[in-house]
Amino acid sequence: MTEPLLVSVPGKTLRAAIGDIDGVEFVEWDLSGPAPKTAFDIVITPYMGTTDKLGALADVSARLVQSQSIGYDGVDDVLPPGNVFANASSVHETSTAELTLALVLASQRGIPDFVRAAGEGRWAPARHASLADRTVLLLGYGGVGKAIEDRLLPFEVNVVRVATRARSDERGQIHGIDELQELLPHADIVIVGVPLTDETTGLVDAQFLAAMPDGAMLVNIARGAVADTDAILREAESGRLRFALDVTDPEPLPDGHPLFALPNVLISPHVGGASTAMMPRMAKLARQQIERMLRGEDPVNVVLRT
Repeated sequence: MTEPLLVSVPGKTLRAAIGDIDGVEFVEWDLSGPAPKTAFDIVITPYMGTTDKLGALADVSARLVQSQSIGYDGVDDVLPPGNVFANASSVHETSTAELTLALVLASQRGIPDFVRAAGEGRWAPARHASLADRTVLLLGYGGVGKAIEDRLLPFEVNVVRVATRARSDERGQIHGIDELQELLPHADIVIVGVPLTDETTGLVDAQFLAAMPDGAMLVNIARGAVADTDAILREAESGRLRFALDVTDPEPLPDGHPLFALPNVLISPHVGGASTAMMPRMAKLARQQIERMLRGEDPVNVVLRT
């Protein structure tokens, strides 16, 4: 008799969302405490705080380690040898793009000012900049970047796309990152969606921000360490630039940090993928990986082998 496929899930919610699959045995393990088995076919890691827990895999064997996040910065430093690691591409792009547009629209149309005024019981009409007719520089053109672009275009904006290397596609030119300093002075809004790597750590520094025109807005939905927090704070305190940040460095941003108090800074607490869309999409990806393994096919979304 064929042994069932052994899959670990980090909790009951995802287990229930995946449902039962013939030929599969599920066990719950969130990488805390002793592993319930010594060998797994698939280990699905917890959504948050996973990197610090990956050392637990040193005591077990797994054919596939499936993350619930798109980003995998730091994983190669702690994932034990002999593992295949897949990210959660297809799970978070839509929700992250939604939040990005929400941050952009809220900042452009002065929603935080209206909320503050309403909290004080004041009627405070004001005219703010439109999103229509703005030039939006989209820095990073992976799955999240493409999802953001799809949602930006109906707002009648000029989208300037920037990726690691220059190329073109059916929508036209994609600029290389080496062109940034020439492109930034013409951008009304800069959306940062690059992965965190050695090359992108500290990419948004004082020189980067200085190249942006007065009144422009920077939106960071990538990773906090992509940007220099001190440089952001200096520009924000001067009032020259505006910021909408879903990620910060450090994270969480400490209580009472001066960025919280500035009217030209809008902060959300790293919730780009945190919506009701996540669990069913993660369950769909998990089922896909399980079914592919049952058929003897290679997994999708593999980003790292140790």
